[in-house]
Amino acid sequence: MKDSLEKMVSWIPSLLDGAKLTIFLTLSSVSAGLVIAVFLALGKISKNKILNKICSFYIFFFRGTPLLLQLYFIWYELPKICGFFTLSNRFFAAFLTFSLNSSAYLAEVVRAAIVSIDKGQFEASRSLGLNYFQTMFTVIIPQAIARLLPPVSNEFILVLKDASLVSLIALKDITKITQNIASSSSSSLVYIPAAVIYLVITAFFSRSFRTLENKFSKKSYL
Repeated sequence: MKDSLEKMVSWIPSLLDGAKLTIFLTLSSVSAGLVIAVFLALGKISKNKILNKICSFYIFFFRGTPLLLQLYFIWYELPKICGFFTLSNRFFAAFLTFSLNSSAYLAEVVRAAIVSIDKGQFEASRSLGLNYFQTMFTVIIPQAIARLLPPVSNEFILVLKDASLVSLIALKDITKITQNIASSSSSSLVYIPAAVIYLVITAFFSRSFRTLENKFSKKSYL
């Protein structure tokens, strides 16, 4: 028992290195995805039919195909199809894949939040001389933030767990390092501290998002 505990403790530094990559990938890709999602949502509710169809197809494609397939395509096949688009960095390939995928899911969240705002807000803003984009980015979207937080929190946790897929392109996240240790040590005990680290990270970010939700919900009542 003592030997097993010592082994698990000795693996923690390596697993924490993988945790840093997992967290950074999740934070960066969800942040980028949210920015893209705002423009996708605006395009989908736009009266411009061409823009609407392009954004709708983008959302349909990335929501309708497996994330793993998207990751494989961007890392292995895209450089073959587009010679000028050469990927040599596994992290960038993962970041690009997760950002594009996350933006498709978050676009529907942003769209729903925008549509839920009282139409009177639009009319009042336009009567004050604000154009469409000024109205969206200074009046509507700030009010929609409180409504965005719960689903964005869910998407963040999903991406955090889905980040384990990057181990399949040899990116050293928690899962890949866990597999390497299990293989080199011929022991499955490493999965215990790995699972604990995942749980701690998930609990930390879930709590952080709940704090933000409470903060913004209180502001909405002031």
